[in-house]
Parts: sequence; C-alpha cells; structure tokens
Amino acid sequence: MLVKAGSGALTFGQPDSGGIPAELAAQTLVLEYNHMGQLEELFSTRGNQIAAVIVEPVAGNMNMVLPRPGFLSKLRELTTAHGSVLIFDEVMTGFRVALGGAQSLYGIRPDLTTLGKVIGGGMPLAAFGGRRDIMEYLAPLGPVYQAGTLSGNPVAVTAGLVNLHLACADGLYERLGEMTRTLTEGIVEVGRDAGYPMSTCSLGGMFGLYFREKLPNTLIEVMESDRFAFNAFFQGMLDEGIYFAPSAFEAGFVSTVHTSLELDQTLSAAERVFKQLR
Repeated sequence: MLVKAGSGALTFGQPDSGGIPAELAAQTLVLEYNHMGQLEELFSTRGNQIAAVIVEPVAGNMNMVLPRPGFLSKLRELTTAHGSVLIFDEVMTGFRVALGGAQSLYGIRPDLTTLGKVIGGGMPLAAFGGRRDIMEYLAPLGPVYQAGTLSGNPVAVTAGLVNLHLACADGLYERLGEMTRTLTEGIVEVGRDAGYPMSTCSLGGMFGLYFREKLPNTLIEVMESDRFAFNAFFQGMLDEGIYFAPSAFEAGFVSTVHTSLELDQTLSAAERVFKQLR
C-alpha cells in the first residue's frame, strides 16, 4: 500500500508491494494526496465506516509534496465530524521541518502522531502518542497490548534525549531552513542555466527536487518528472562524491551538522555535473 500511495519503490514501476493479504487491502482505502474532491466524496458516502485516516502532513514518500491550502484542515474537519481518528505520520517530518513537526507549522492537531528517524539521534528509535483517551487503551490501563523487542532501549533513548535537547537550541530551525533553501535553490538555478526544467520546495531540513518546471501537488504530477534526467544527475553527483537519495521519488535532507563549506562544495559539483550533461 505504501508503494501505491507513493514511495521510492515507484522507481521499479510496480503498482503495489507483494505480501499484502487481499483481506487487509479490502479494509484499506487509498486516496490521492492533496485531492480534496476524493476526500469529500469518500466521507459523504462512507463516512460512518472510516475508523481512521493516516497521512503524512507533508508527503515524503513520493519525493516531497506540500499540502495544498486547506487540505489538512479539511481532513481535520471531516474526521472530527464523522468520529474518525486522524493520524499524522511524522516519521519523516518530525523534528526535521520544525521542532513541533509539520502539525505545528500548519496548526492542525491530529488525534495520534507517529515519530521515528530523527527522534533517535542516529539510533533506531520510534514513538507514537496522542489523545489521552486513545492512549489509555494501551495495556496495562487498557486491553490493547503493545510491545517491542527494542522498545525503550537505553542507548537509543539516551541518544534521542540528547538529540531533542540539541534541537531546542534557539534559532536552530531557522538556520537549518536557510541552509536548505540555499542548497536547493542553488541547484535549481544551475540546472535551469544548463537547460533543465526544475523546481524545488523545502521546509526546515527537508526538501524536494524535481526535474519539471512546475512544483507538483499530486503523485500523478510527481510521475511526470524527468526520471532519466534525475538518474543522470544522481550518478554524476555520486561520481563527485556526493550522495543524494537514489530515486526521483524520495525526499532529501540537510542536517544541522552541514555547513556552508559542504553547501558550496555541493553546488560547485552540481554545476560541473550539469555542464557535463548538456
């Protein structure tokens, strides 16, 4: 279902992933991200059957796609009206786009949030949380048993706590966002100078880079990007010693440990690569 919704696996041209039982798929409906009409139609016809909606507030599994104005607020409105649980998958956006995640940027409070990746400070760690009445269903307070072999691993949790402490530094996300914009806008500029239609978007340290003139809003538009141009750019940058995500359908990230030196090196390499590709 992740493949169908959009992910780096789209590189292989597969409509779905193996191993998904038909019975499970039948209980899951996949809508197009940013498609308000599909959302409203679903809730108008089957709203009383929708137990929960899970969504990346900023899509990161089909490159990076920003929510259209009003999309997230409409999600909140419809799920509240029909008693459905709204779940934000902030595994990718959490602590990357802002200290409070994408939900803090867009002012939308989900019922549950999933977190991972950055929260571990480089160690394997994940978390979820949300409304008290939902969380109290978990054992030992409630009947839902949840556990994991590595849950609460002391090394991972320690790394995560240190990472979160560092993330609270004044101005950190402002500086991170500025670095990300400098990098991505610079790449787009040298790419366009070389004759390639390009566009980009970013929030905090997360960015999308597209070989198409107009920034995409949907998976269909993402699929219209020039994948062959991206592949050539990726390989050229790899030859320069710079590793981007190996798919036109994956988001990219800038870290707080990057400096202007790495940004300058990357932009210089991109300029050389685009000249070679012309």
